[in-house]
Amino acid sequence: MRAKISYVITAAVLVFYFVLVGSRGVLLIETGTLLTVTFGVAVLILPVIGLWFLWKNTQFVRKANQLAAELDAEGGLPVDELKRTPSGRVDRGSADEVFALRKAETEDAPGDWRSWFRLAVAYHDARDTPRARKAMQRAIALHDGKPVQAA
Repeated sequence: MRAKISYVITAAVLVFYFVLVGSRGVLLIETGTLLTVTFGVAVLILPVIGLWFLWKNTQFVRKANQLAAELDAEGGLPVDELKRTPSGRVDRGSADEVFALRKAETEDAPGDWRSWFRLAVAYHDARDTPRARKAMQRAIALHDGKPVQAA
């Protein structure tokens, strides 16, 4: 729940920022000189890109949470079997061991979104965020029945 509240607050702050920046862009355009209109258009592009990124990220998180809920209902969520350091961080060696198991599971069933979901969690635990995101995107695509390119 805490992560959701943080995400909503961050998104609200970003939207406020985009509105603020967009209003400055409009003011620059209203000035009417070639230079200010050019800058105004450039400034308006930034909030559009930011809003697009925020929208895509929100959709990704929403779909990943839907998969987690479905997997939880099936009893297939990965169990947290990782060793932790005294500070509470995941032990790297433990994460690597679990990752090897999840990778083998995914290689045995490459068309199963559940194995890709669990692999994404293992990548995340191993602190490999880019690969975790790609594995989760593949899980979402497989779940939705979309064609997936070979890795």
